[in-house]
Amino acid sequence: MQADLLIHADWVLPVDASDSTLASHSLAVVDGHIAALLPRAQAEAQIDAAKTLELPGHALIPGLVNAHTHSPMSLLRGLADDLPLMTWLHEHIWPAEGRWVDQEFVADGTRLALLEMLRGGITCFNDMYFHAEVTARVCAEAGMRVLAGMIVVDFPTRYADNADEYLRRGLELHEHYRDHPLVRPAFAPHSTYAVSEAPLTRVRTLADELEVQVHIHLHETRDEVQQVLRAHGERPIARLDRLGLLGPQLVAVHMTQLEDDEIARLADTGTQVVHCPESNLKLASGFCPVQDLLAAGVNVALGTDGAASNNDLNLFGEMRTAALLAKGVAGSANAVPAEQALRMATWNGAKALGLEDTVGSLEVGKAADIVAVDLGDPHTQPLYHPCSQLVYAAGSHQVRHVWIRGRQVLRDGAPLTLDPPAIIEAARQWGARIAQE
Repeated sequence: MQADLLIHADWVLPVDASDSTLASHSLAVVDGHIAALLPRAQAEAQIDAAKTLELPGHALIPGLVNAHTHSPMSLLRGLADDLPLMTWLHEHIWPAEGRWVDQEFVADGTRLALLEMLRGGITCFNDMYFHAEVTARVCAEAGMRVLAGMIVVDFPTRYADNADEYLRRGLELHEHYRDHPLVRPAFAPHSTYAVSEAPLTRVRTLADELEVQVHIHLHETRDEVQQVLRAHGERPIARLDRLGLLGPQLVAVHMTQLEDDEIARLADTGTQVVHCPESNLKLASGFCPVQDLLAAGVNVALGTDGAASNNDLNLFGEMRTAALLAKGVAGSANAVPAEQALRMATWNGAKALGLEDTVGSLEVGKAADIVAVDLGDPHTQPLYHPCSQLVYAAGSHQVRHVWIRGRQVLRDGAPLTLDPPAIIEAARQWGARIAQE
């Protein structure tokens, strides 16, 4: 076999059906896709590669999937910490966005987020923010895989005046990127308290017609649930169910306030859930019952949320926190073992975004979205079980190489498609301007 790239690694964790760890295996890439995954001796005998990379002490894993974030909000990191969600939103974040968010803000904030995410092994993310066309363009230029959220809210912003205009701009985004290999649009109504019934119904119709995902904050806090219950006489999940929005296309984020019958309904409809453990903890939003959801058969992915509420975009940290928190909430040390946490950050995330046939695991035929992690670091020594070390001990600084669709975007920890000094200087300038207000 002729290959473009052959990688020899000490371990490969493909996150396939077997949840296996393969020792001394090699992975071959042809035309941006995984062409072979086999023991090193066989690879050396069978594959003639244009480029061969030796990675002793490294583990190859699928590219991490950040299933919920607001990438431009990296420029608001640390602006309003230690506040409950509604105070944080209404008194600090939304006013700052009203003052500052324009295309330049979104471009610079997205680049800052990409720099952090690529260095942390994230190769795909699900975004919800204004000027999604700018985020899409920046990701396309950097070679990053993204679900670009076509934002919808009822109220006017600098981006659009009303729900109809948000939807119009979203449809323009979809038309432009509908066939792009890395950028996929998705509808992103903010929440059931920020989007009224008519736009939600329109989103459902358009999502069905265009076959795209719907990305929404849902059951994030007790206050949110009570607010919607008072206004509409039903809980948010019931409201979306009545409107026909529950289903595999719905990416429901946070989900800290769930009753048993709601978990059953999520399972019955195949609705996707995204768990953001560190953001939920920081905002004191509540605890997502991850183990109960998984036991019911609900697909649960991981997200960081935005850097303004987390305050980082580190999925290694989220894996560890998700695993530890699940054990405490469930009262069982067996809840969310390391293999499950890694799956939540890879294959489950890909499934939530409708990309499970393309990414999320290292299997022949899938896109070559690959991350190499150096397990020779002191943080992960001695090494008994690679997966456990990845989840419970490894840090994002141990990510050494990243490929997306076969293109290397990080080499020896250095980004190849981004300009770190320029990105950091732009962030510094934004910080100085915003702090003066």
